[in-house]
Amino acid sequence: MRPTTLTSTFALITVATLGLTACGSGDAATNDAAPAAARNDKIPTKDVVSAVTEDPASVKLLPADVRKSGTLKIAVSVGGNPPGSVYLPDGKTVVGQDIDFANAVAKVLGLELDQEVASFEAILPALDSGKYDLGTGNFGVTDERRRTIDFVTYINDGQGFAVRKDSDLKKVTDLKQLCGLNVATGAGTTFEATLEENKKVCAQAGEKAYDVKTYAEPSAIWSSLQQGRSDVVMSTINGLRYAVAHQEGLKFLNEFHRLDVGFAFKKGTPYAPAFRSAVNKLIADGTYAKILAKWGTGASAIDRSEISPPEIKD
Repeated sequence: MRPTTLTSTFALITVATLGLTACGSGDAATNDAAPAAARNDKIPTKDVVSAVTEDPASVKLLPADVRKSGTLKIAVSVGGNPPGSVYLPDGKTVVGQDIDFANAVAKVLGLELDQEVASFEAILPALDSGKYDLGTGNFGVTDERRRTIDFVTYINDGQGFAVRKDSDLKKVTDLKQLCGLNVATGAGTTFEATLEENKKVCAQAGEKAYDVKTYAEPSAIWSSLQQGRSDVVMSTINGLRYAVAHQEGLKFLNEFHRLDVGFAFKKGTPYAPAFRSAVNKLIADGTYAKILAKWGTGASAIDRSEISPPEIKD
């Protein structure tokens, strides 16, 4: 059997970037929905993958050339806070829920993953060019993305909101509630797309449009909120819950829209059936549940992996 390793080819970053994930314990008592992994300042490092074994039935679904080479190139988006991918204090080791899922799937398929860190907004276009075989970074499955990207789902996350504790916002159920506010979010994300596409609701209601402020670095998003340049943050449900548990003066508002999340591939990829089989193998053998427990995201579990399912509408 081919041993599974994750080869990293990325530059070091400063430990200071990690500061926002551990700058304070937050008020966990007022955030009962916060995942268990978010209730302490240590990034979870428990090994839940090394015991995974190769599955011949899943391996057989890989193209012959990939079975022979035993390697695929994966792009990983890093930054922000767990359960998303982050650097450990050594400045070079990348960990996170997405990394655990990628490593576990690779072991099921008997593959080595040649990992390269890339910016979130650059990964999907790079798949089409052939620079990478697959990408991961909490990519939500939307109908717009499915036109050019194939997905293999492994978790359900979605969109939510966080604010400072002195905010008058209680729960965002309609984007009209954001009219006149400054909304911070990540560049190139589904959050940015959702906000931009729905700005018209303010004009239709006779109100001033909200201003979408996008940032490439997650740390800049939280700085803008803490310093009052933004009034509200829109981001991933699991990421928001972790972040507010580690930063003083912030609170998670609510889930807004759930989305399936998956590995991303170039449209028409031959790898999808094997990856779907591998994820379902992990669900069946209990490894999947262990990964979710490690990162405190059990509420985001899926029953089975799918290839490019329709966007969840709610």
